[in-house]
Amino acid sequence: MFVKNNSKKEKVVLAYSGGLDTSAIIPWLKENYDLDVIAMVADVGQSKKDLLGIETKAINSGASKCYVIDLKKVFVKKYVYPVLKTGALYEGKYLLGTAIARPIIAKAQIQLANKIKAKFVCHGATGKGNDQVRFEMAYAFLSPKIKIIAPWREWNMKSRKDLIKYLKNKNITTDASLKKIYSRDENIFHISTEGGNLEDTWSKPKKNTWVWTKNPEISSEKPQYVLISIKKGHVIGVDKVFMSPIKCLKKLNYIGSLHGVGRIDIVENRLIGMKSRGCYETPGGSIMYEAIRSIEQLTLDRECFYWRQIIGLQMSQIVYDGKWFLPIRKVLQVSSNQISKKVNGEVLIKLYKGSITVIKKRSNNSIYSKSYSTFEKDSVYNQKDASGFINIYSLSSKIMSKNK
Repeated sequence: MFVKNNSKKEKVVLAYSGGLDTSAIIPWLKENYDLDVIAMVADVGQSKKDLLGIETKAINSGASKCYVIDLKKVFVKKYVYPVLKTGALYEGKYLLGTAIARPIIAKAQIQLANKIKAKFVCHGATGKGNDQVRFEMAYAFLSPKIKIIAPWREWNMKSRKDLIKYLKNKNITTDASLKKIYSRDENIFHISTEGGNLEDTWSKPKKNTWVWTKNPEISSEKPQYVLISIKKGHVIGVDKVFMSPIKCLKKLNYIGSLHGVGRIDIVENRLIGMKSRGCYETPGGSIMYEAIRSIEQLTLDRECFYWRQIIGLQMSQIVYDGKWFLPIRKVLQVSSNQISKKVNGEVLIKLYKGSITVIKKRSNNSIYSKSYSTFEKDSVYNQKDASGFINIYSLSSKIMSKNK
């Protein structure tokens, strides 16, 4: 914690990132609400460069105190891993890197507000995006009487240019410029890039769009093989080295980024009704996702596999829409935990120029039987039995055909 001075004014806890928006919000809050601004920085694994000197930056912008709260381990273990287990993919592509982080940030913000007896909380989400909903849904559940300030829905500034001009007039330094055109969100699980030329869907991503991952076209000419160990639907080891969730993710982020895996370019449907385009990089998460799904193929029967798909679809919507603290999310996780009890095994994955390919997989709980599925001669299955099954299975089709 970094402290500048004490104040007897009412307090507001701002979810502070040190970026352009929240840097402008601090003086704006003091100017328009006359509040004691407490900056809260959630360390969810963003770049060390972004965190360097962030307390001083917040104080220089007008905050009276700045708290930096380390949430990385809890974020991976209690938020990222459970969602990966469910198989959640928003609109079939997005691993929900930004959406998963919002509830843990909001929870830390409310806990701090309760601790210091602040009556207000504030976030820097715009009136066009999903994050305003995610933050405020969390606030509503965790502290329904807390007062919320959302500057983007109040102030008269409309653009990045306006914010830069505002800070300049306040003599507050910022690294932002009109040349830095992208809007990014980063945590230990992923980094997203939006804005700039990406707002034109006929404009391809530029070289500087991608931050974490190497260009697949110039990545190694030699594939890399990685052995992933899985227990109860969680990745527990890489290449026979068993590690904590956060260490597994860091290791796979590093390996995956070298081979340019985990990139997506998506136009998604925002909760509030409009579409947006984003380029997301989730190297480690993408590897984990493929590995877990592969062991599910061996260990889940047809009905359980079907319900796991339903759970994943529902969870993606719940997380994306900011409903993390509603009972339905816990219900889905309990179901996922039950289904994944026997999702144990090993997967050998090949990483090569942006691709993730499962080469081999095995599990002591596998219900795959070579003796039954073989194309060679076997002594366990009578193919004639299929005739009776098909006659009954197709009975309704025959009856409907007669009624034509």
